[in-house]
Amino acid sequence: MSQDQNTPLREDVRLLGGELGSVLQEQAGKSLFDTVETIRQAAVESRSTGEMQVDRLRQLLDPLDDETLLEVARAFSQFLNLANIAEQRHRERLHRHHQRFSGDPDTDHGLRHVLSELKNADIAPSDIFDVLKGLSVELVLTAHPTEVTRRTLIRKYDRVADLLAAQDRPDLTMEESQELRRLLHEQILAAWSTDEIRRERPTPIDEAKWGFATIEQSLWQAVPQSMRAIEAELVLAGLPPLPEDWVPIRFASWMGGDRDGNPNVTASVTRKVLLLARWMAADLYLRDVENLLADLSMHKASKELLAHTGPSHEPYRLVLRRVRNRLRVTRAQMEARINGEPEPAGQAYESGQQLFDELSLIDRSLRSVGLSAIADGQLKDTMRRLNCFGITLLRLDIRQESTRHADALDAITRYLGMGNYATWDETRKLEFLLAELENRRPLVNEDFYRTDFCNEDVREVLKTCKVVAEQGPEGLGAYVISMAKKPSDVLAVMLLQKIAGVHQPMRVVPLFETLDDLNNAPTTMSTLLNIPQYKQRVLEGQEVMIGYSDSAKDAGFLGAAWAQFRSQEALTKNFRNHGIPLTLFHGRGGSISRGGSPTRMALLSQPPGSVAGRIRVTEQGEMIRFKYGRPSVAAYNLEQYVAATLEATLMPPAQPRPEWRNQMERLTDISVSSYREVVRDDPALVAYLRTVTPETELSRLALGSRPARRKPGGGVGTLRAIPWVFAWTQIRLMLPAWLGTGTALEHALKHADEADILRNMSREWPFFQGVVDMLEMVLAKSDTRVASWYEERLTDDDELIGLGEKLREHLAHTVSALQQLTGRESLLDNNPVMRWSIRVRDPYTDPLHLLQAELMARLRERGSDSMLESALMVTIAGIAAGMRNTG
Repeated sequence: MSQDQNTPLREDVRLLGGELGSVLQEQAGKSLFDTVETIRQAAVESRSTGEMQVDRLRQLLDPLDDETLLEVARAFSQFLNLANIAEQRHRERLHRHHQRFSGDPDTDHGLRHVLSELKNADIAPSDIFDVLKGLSVELVLTAHPTEVTRRTLIRKYDRVADLLAAQDRPDLTMEESQELRRLLHEQILAAWSTDEIRRERPTPIDEAKWGFATIEQSLWQAVPQSMRAIEAELVLAGLPPLPEDWVPIRFASWMGGDRDGNPNVTASVTRKVLLLARWMAADLYLRDVENLLADLSMHKASKELLAHTGPSHEPYRLVLRRVRNRLRVTRAQMEARINGEPEPAGQAYESGQQLFDELSLIDRSLRSVGLSAIADGQLKDTMRRLNCFGITLLRLDIRQESTRHADALDAITRYLGMGNYATWDETRKLEFLLAELENRRPLVNEDFYRTDFCNEDVREVLKTCKVVAEQGPEGLGAYVISMAKKPSDVLAVMLLQKIAGVHQPMRVVPLFETLDDLNNAPTTMSTLLNIPQYKQRVLEGQEVMIGYSDSAKDAGFLGAAWAQFRSQEALTKNFRNHGIPLTLFHGRGGSISRGGSPTRMALLSQPPGSVAGRIRVTEQGEMIRFKYGRPSVAAYNLEQYVAATLEATLMPPAQPRPEWRNQMERLTDISVSSYREVVRDDPALVAYLRTVTPETELSRLALGSRPARRKPGGGVGTLRAIPWVFAWTQIRLMLPAWLGTGTALEHALKHADEADILRNMSREWPFFQGVVDMLEMVLAKSDTRVASWYEERLTDDDELIGLGEKLREHLAHTVSALQQLTGRESLLDNNPVMRWSIRVRDPYTDPLHLLQAELMARLRERGSDSMLESALMVTIAGIAAGMRNTG
């Protein structure tokens, strides 16, 4: 990218920074502004020398009282949020012009580029058409709590982004420009005057409403917008038109359904979320229908339509009024159910097909009388929304941990005098489960619920299955079993659904998370496929979820990545041999260590044949806002998913060479051992995490409804992957993303033959290219000097200081090994925009790191202080904004 293309980004950053400075002087006084500016200039000067000069910054920060510390933290945090807005706006600007944004490796491979490559590869248009027609991309919005910014601030930041976009207009008058500047100042002032910190932890229903808001404010517009862009590219490529209602993108959610380790997600919560989603969908379609009523005033209609309406000068409006009335009834009935009130009479929509049939009638009529251009307008957008969102808005997944299902069945077998299910071996469990799945009689009746065998945990599992039975299949997605290990884990959920009276069962999806479980996943699924009763139930397709977060926490980034690859490869082969379509569900997070990577890189790094036109992916936390928070950005990212899935299906990467496989085995043996030597075997690691990082303080931040730990107390094993990553990111050590990998690379690079293989892998194998690129990006965000300051301020324990020195040495060796592998002297030399993005943030994140360490020390000395706690939370949120990810 040329420097000229980056000029608007730099100008936007300067503009927003200038307005923030003006607000600071107005609201906090020149003294605070001067303090902030002095600290910023010192940080800039420090960074210009190549590393942060702590002593100079410390001299500036130490004398500040608690109140001033809070205001300084707020100032730097606000700037980082504004810098993110400027970057996001720059992406929108470049996407619109189809230019390459080198900070995002996806953007030069949009659908047009992919279709051109397919043509050059002599792939038949009929093959492209067939894949597109059956293409399925399902994005699952999750309740993982990594969005630190309050919704009220997000709305203000969105308004700032809109104003930046308006300023790009080339025909602005001076008066219009001045008015935009005034409005920009107003929004930044409003943001400064708003508390950054969420004071109350959101409930699961709050989280679900946040997901609904993303659809209402962005995706509702983005889906038809992206479909029009995709359609235009297909026409340009000379491909035949796809069906009018073709939408390859669907959305699902875990918000209100993910109960794994979250006691706040109950059966009643899930029921309410499902009803709220139906209410929201009816309300959104009502708005569409009101617009159609205003526009479809024409009188020419088909005989088919007139047979429904009778003679009329405005037959379309007659049909639409009936649709409107029915949607109103649907919305009113959902509201009554939510509030536990009597339902109003009237005919509601029970399925999306009912609404689609009525809209299709209008569509066919318009096309038959020569009004196709009208049909291709708002009506087509509404029909596409209906095919994407249905009348349930989102398909809700249920997720529960495998032992909870086993406990429920153990209670039932003990109640029936059949023995202890929990103590049976796998063979006996399978015999029992298969026999009961075929048995027509109920296993237990309502009497069971009144016994001591049915404790609260067991009752909750069964009540959840009863909600599944009540709601029907249209609003439900997958029943995901976390920590799945054995075939009985899958059959157990199938039996529990049968016990609850589910007539159309949810598909059961095992989630393989740890290193051992990923390695054993192909055997587990093969055992199931070799059971005729099971195979018959999944003939139309099976979904398997691959866990990125816990596998990386268990084995380190490199070991987990290779285990995920091999597991998917073996699963793909097994299901192909059985003739059953396989959909792989990728449980990715935003951070590198949790599988986060650009869309195209992520899909093309999968084993060849594993995508096969179908992909399901989680979208988590702040990534939902970054990728889908604004309609134009969301539309672009949806097109990227379609393009990358098409490319990965028709032009998959080649099979890895035998020497590459052997090298990966050697690398991962070393990396897993090195990672676990620290994380599992070093007794000082847990103390270091809790002393030097803000891991314990993170629990004070009201991020999400789910507890940070699966179980109270305990070590790293009980800590969830998100706070595990979040804590290391805050001190810029980024440990989960590189620990062990550097040792493995360093060892291989010492041997000339292995070094040659590694360089070939990084040039020719998309999987390993992705590993190297993402490792380079995360290492560029790390900073050993920042990490050491936390130590200097927070501990005098020789053991912890020794561990910190060892970790920083490991990090330095990892950077060196990566530079040796890539041949680049500086990290991100091949990605100047990303490098600039990190560097422009450093003078603002540096003071926040120092402030955070100081605040942690003061809080630990005093025990509790509301002002210090507020300031600490601001630094956490600000550093998260500066790093552009949390967990």
